Amino acid sequence: GEENIVEAKYKGKKVTLGKAGARRVKGKPGRGEVFVRDPKTGKIKRVEFGSTMGKAMGNSKKDKERRKSFGNRHKCHLKKDKTKPGYWSCRLTKMFGRNIPGWW
Repeated sequence: GEENIVEAKYKGKKVTLGKAGARRVKGKPGRGEVFVRDPKTGKIKRVEFGSTMGKAMGNSKKDKERRKSFGNRHKCHLKKDKTKPGYWSCRLTKMFGRNIPGWW
């Protein structure tokens, strides 16, 4: 299910935590940012993630292979820590409305 949408303050601004609050970073193609609560400190943390792999979002055999190798190389299936960029990078396609099979 979808996580509960939680609002918090980060540097005085209202932000939405978790996947629901993820957004692209202006002026940085392929980069995203997300705000999460660090379970260790309880503080809100900004995590920037992503790369310019946006070109691998197609449906060609080559694109599918690129996504698969990305998932394997980054060990996406092991990433569970929401305070780390890798967690979000692995889930990039799902977050920005591209329901593409595989990690990317």
